[in-house]
Amino acid sequence: MSNEKYNGWTNYATWRVALEYFDGWYREEGEEVSPDYLKDLVHDTLEEQAEGNALSYALAFISEVNWYEIAEDVNEVAPTD
Repeated sequence: MSNEKYNGWTNYATWRVALEYFDGWYREEGEEVSPDYLKDLVHDTLEEQAEGNALSYALAFISEVNWYEIAEDVNEVAPTD
């Protein structure tokens, strides 16, 4: 996978996961999410929705994600009231 910037994100995988999973997603007030928490959320969702080769490919795709960058972005967004 290419490690070139994509739409301002570290790479395509990071941009795509940020867009598909966390665009419009807000944390609770006072909560700060960790990169590991976000990775676990996506991983668990994939395990619920895919199996076999599809799951293997999906897990390989998310291994390229910069979870720190997504967590930073999510934590910068004001929580909902």
